[in-house]
Amino acid sequence: MFTLPSTWNLIISTLVFFIAAKYVRSYLEQQGIPQSMTRGLLVFMLASLASWGSGEMVDRIDEKISGPKPAAQTSDDLSQLLRVLDPSATVSTEPKESASN
Repeated sequence: MFTLPSTWNLIISTLVFFIAAKYVRSYLEQQGIPQSMTRGLLVFMLASLASWGSGEMVDRIDEKISGPKPAAQTSDDLSQLLRVLDPSATVSTEPKESASN
């Protein structure tokens, strides 16, 4: 089930992205690779991978410290909860159609 990233995940992965982009860019500059769209895409992809990996590590460490987080609530869960609370009410999960004539 989908869970939202933690605040630490967002902060650390953003910092890692910019730091990794800086180091990859300087490394490619030292190697004499000219600036181009391909080089920019390579920097972006490598920085994104480093950022994603650091975010995953932060979430795993957070999960080990505080335990698993509850999954995001879906509309099916909400409709089941409403049926339990008020069994006489009918709950429709179908989207309402607008009358446009």
